[in-house]
Amino acid sequence: MATYTQILYHIVYGTKDHQGTLDLKRHDDLCRYTAGILRNKNCVVYKMGGYVDHLHILTSLHPSLALAALVKDVKLAASGWIKDGHVFSHFCGWQEGYGAFTCSWKDKDRIAKYIENQQEHHRQKTFREEYIEMLQRAGIEFDEKYLA
Repeated sequence: MATYTQILYHIVYGTKDHQGTLDLKRHDDLCRYTAGILRNKNCVVYKMGGYVDHLHILTSLHPSLALAALVKDVKLAASGWIKDGHVFSHFCGWQEGYGAFTCSWKDKDRIAKYIENQQEHHRQKTFREEYIEMLQRAGIEFDEKYLA
């Protein structure tokens, strides 16, 4: 029997210490590079975006991949690309953790639009506030001391 899956993830992670080091002039380059990493791992990327201190990814995972390993690989590869190419001069790395939220297929377009509007969204709300809201909507218990 063939394997069929439809599991969408909304993955979000920030820069180390939530520093605003991802210059928006090169943010699209970061998204293209990261999307290439995901495609090379047989993932389908539906939308990527973010702001100066974080990145959002809406993607499906190939059934052979483990989420934690994928996020680790993406963050490592992107860090190397940023540092080797001097893409973001003050970039010090990514935060240790990440958020990953499963999404229904019918919500894909709504979430993609949300990711597309990150610059506008963050005129009113910090990444920390946004992330806490995401955790709460998903019903995830968390300790705020680990969100710093």
